[in-house]
Amino acid sequence: MKEENRLPAHVAVIMDGNGRWAEKHNLPRTFGHRKGVGAAEAVVEACAEAGISYLTLFCFSSENWNRPADEVAALMDLLRTYFKEDVRRLQEKKIRVLFSGRLERLPDDIRQKAAEVSAVKIENPRLTVVLALSYGGREEIADAAKKLARAAAAGDISPDAIDEAAFSRALYLPDVPDPDLLIRSGGEKRVSNFLLWQGAYTEIVFSEKLWPDFSKEDLRAALNEYASRNRRFGRV
Repeated sequence: MKEENRLPAHVAVIMDGNGRWAEKHNLPRTFGHRKGVGAAEAVVEACAEAGISYLTLFCFSSENWNRPADEVAALMDLLRTYFKEDVRRLQEKKIRVLFSGRLERLPDDIRQKAAEVSAVKIENPRLTVVLALSYGGREEIADAAKKLARAAAAGDISPDAIDEAAFSRALYLPDVPDPDLLIRSGGEKRVSNFLLWQGAYTEIVFSEKLWPDFSKEDLRAALNEYASRNRRFGRV
C-alpha cells in the first residue's frame, strides 16, 4: 500500500544522535544540536507537505537536565533562537506550535515565550507541531495521577469514574491524538520515556541515521514502512 493511501495522522520523533554526529565530525556537541535544528525544520516542512496533522518532536527530556551545564545552556540558547527566528515563519505558513512537558523548569524567558506562542490561534492549521520540552513520559503519567487525585479529593470526580478516557483527559495535551507512528533516529531501539501512555499502540520505525543526517527522504521511507503494516490493536 502506498504512503499517500495510509498516512499517519500523528507522527512523533525521537531526534537522537546530535552529539554523536558532532563527535564523528570532530566538532563540539553543541554543533550537532545546531545541525539537528535543520533536520527538524526539514521534517516539519515535509509533514506539512504530506498532509500529516500532528508532529511531536522530543526536543529536551527531563533527564537532559543532568547533562553538563554548558550543553544545557547551549540548548536553551538554541530554543531562544528558534523562538526569535523560526516560530513566526511557521505560523505564517499556518503551522501551529504547542509545548508539552514540565515547562516550569525552563528559564523564565523561554517559559513566557512558549506561553505566548501556544496562545496564538490559527484557523484550520496545516500542521500542529508539539515541542516536548523538559518532558518525561513517567512524569506526565504521575502528573495526570496527581491531577485526578486532587479532583477526587475535592469531590469533583468519583474515584470509580477514573477510567482510561478520564486519565487521557488529564494528560498535558489531551486534545492531541495518540501518535500513530514513532520514528527514532540514531540507531538506538528504545522509547526512552517518551509518550509512554499515548504510545501504547504506536507503530515504531527505527532509523540508523544520526539525527542531523535525517532527511525528507528518510521520513518518506518511514511513512512507507508505516503504510505497509497491518495495525490490529489487539484484534485478529
